[in-house]
Amino acid sequence: MKRGAYFILAATVILLICYLAGSTDRSASPLAQTAQDNEKEASPKPTAFSLAISNGANPYAVNLTNPAEDRWVKQLEALTNTKLSIRFISLKDFDRRMPVILAGDTYPDVVQMIGGASSAAMAGSVQAGLFLPLDDWIQTYAPNLWKAVPPEAWEETSYEGHIYGIPAWLGNPSRRATYIRSDLLAQTGLPVPKTVDEFLDVLRAFKKLGVEIPYEMRENFKYADVIFGAYDVLGYQFEVRNGEVVPKFLDEEHMMKALQVYRTMLIEGLIPDDFATVSSTEYTHDIEAGRVGSWTANAAGLLDFRTKLGTSIPGAQIDIIPSPEGPEGTNGYGLYSSVINSFYINKHVSKENLIGILKFFDWMVSDEAQRFFSFGIEGDTYTEDHGKVAYPFPKTREEQDEETFRELLWLTHDLTINRARTKLVPGGKDLLHALDVTLPKEGLGSIVFVPELESFSAYPDLASERPNQAPPVIVDHMVKMIYGKEPISDWPKVVREYRERGGNAIIQEATERYRAKQGVLIQHNR
Repeated sequence: MKRGAYFILAATVILLICYLAGSTDRSASPLAQTAQDNEKEASPKPTAFSLAISNGANPYAVNLTNPAEDRWVKQLEALTNTKLSIRFISLKDFDRRMPVILAGDTYPDVVQMIGGASSAAMAGSVQAGLFLPLDDWIQTYAPNLWKAVPPEAWEETSYEGHIYGIPAWLGNPSRRATYIRSDLLAQTGLPVPKTVDEFLDVLRAFKKLGVEIPYEMRENFKYADVIFGAYDVLGYQFEVRNGEVVPKFLDEEHMMKALQVYRTMLIEGLIPDDFATVSSTEYTHDIEAGRVGSWTANAAGLLDFRTKLGTSIPGAQIDIIPSPEGPEGTNGYGLYSSVINSFYINKHVSKENLIGILKFFDWMVSDEAQRFFSFGIEGDTYTEDHGKVAYPFPKTREEQDEETFRELLWLTHDLTINRARTKLVPGGKDLLHALDVTLPKEGLGSIVFVPELESFSAYPDLASERPNQAPPVIVDHMVKMIYGKEPISDWPKVVREYRERGGNAIIQEATERYRAKQGVLIQHNR
């Protein structure tokens, strides 16, 4: 009996050891099956989907023959638990090629558009039902993205009250700024100008100092419309006046006052004699050579201006100041669209993949995403010590292109500025202050039509070339009046000419669309 009991005990011990070691069939155990299920939930199958996106004219992307083997794409897949099939579309051909892609029997799971839901590349695809409405899905499966995107950006990627696109947006659509040579301003003894009159006094003081170009201009008033902004008559913007939606240059009183200021600037030598024909190349060269006291440019260029001017003029100082105010307190430049790019999801995508794609986009607004797209891979392209990042900025052209490509993969986020990298560079805090403090207090809104008014095609000389300049006919009269070839008091005649040559048709269409709320975006003055 003792011998038999011994063998029974021994067999029991052996079975227990085998069970604990995992040599038994665990699939037969409910507890073991639960563990396997939990393991599967912890490591879900990657979401596989295809994308068609712009190459941004980035040389690294242009020369990439197999995106699936690129190390940045692979790292992105690892971070987001996805399997990506990326097709890069040439930026210069994007608006032409994307409609062709969408016209085929099959098209990618996710497609990028330049602009919002009614952009030229979209060619009516949202209206045709090619993409999924995302309203409830985004709030459920991309809650961080839902909170991060401004309401105006969601509006631009919507159609008939439903969200179709996931935007890459501008948190601050006030992008253009007034620059000044702070070292020259200090020499004048004058304070930072606040009004148009004070601005002119500073320019006059610059002239006395021997500054060749107190305020730089550019042809067609592009990046030279600081005075038109002060009087809220930017030539490419629309507003409601007397029940009609009209171009702002129909405000005769304020337009004539603005033209008179420019006329004064020309007579006193505060702008170049050839202001109407200064090219972008000449404009940049004059600034970088130290010949200019004040100018208009995108705020993001502050650090680049400082570097290049510092090379030619050691000790030169450049800052962004509040734009001069007009008599009614308006100042700044035209606001940009809130949406730069947007992404749309194929209506044939399964529910499972839709959820995975939305989670992919939701991750894009995380701190981990910002760290990856800004700096790359820890221990490889950057290091971190007690929360402080050490990032060797790219030096060669090839390294810079690769950095730009990595950020190109950052599909949705606030495109105003790369804050993480900006904080690391000398002067970065000044740039962020301009973007966060100065520019949000200025900038002029407009009634924007997306897609643009059809009547623009019928009357191209009367079409506002937003966001840059007034219609060619209007620019021509502006220039003549500033040169004194036409009296400024004749501006009401210019308004009548505009209306008679086709402007009434443009105004009628703009008013009808505004009242019907068809493809209309309303921006308000800051």
